[in-house]
Amino acid sequence: MNYIIDGHNLISKISGLSLRMADDEEKLIALLNRFGEHNRGKLEVYFDGAPTGYAGTRTYGRVLAQFVPMNQTADKAIRSRLALLGESARNWVVVTSDREVQAAAHEVHAGVIKAEDFSRRLQFFRHNRLSDALGSPDHPVSQKEVEEWLAIYKARRNPK
Repeated sequence: MNYIIDGHNLISKISGLSLRMADDEEKLIALLNRFGEHNRGKLEVYFDGAPTGYAGTRTYGRVLAQFVPMNQTADKAIRSRLALLGESARNWVVVTSDREVQAAAHEVHAGVIKAEDFSRRLQFFRHNRLSDALGSPDHPVSQKEVEEWLAIYKARRNPK
């Protein structure tokens, strides 16, 4: 599965990370790389507020990071990316709790996962506990997680 991630929106939902931290973006990218080791799709993360000279696209392992200039927003960059994807947007899931970005994702039939829900999934990869993330007798996948994945699957298979 391919993901477009609203970076600062997700950071604020992850326990132990804060937008006040100097290295918050690097820590999220490292966590996404761990997640990416077990996900065959693409991972794109968007951060707004990049200072002059730092804006642009960089690759960190499996993660493509977009540092959006201060005079723009990550939300707008994500909406532009979705528009650029066109029909293939249905092969992507957008991770955000921003309602406008969610609406833009729905318009192009991309899946949506709220940042707080995705953050719970990432917590498993924080300590490299793949068996927990995939479900095991000691840590089964919750009914809510099953319903979230089914909703994404159904949205991709049966666009409105």
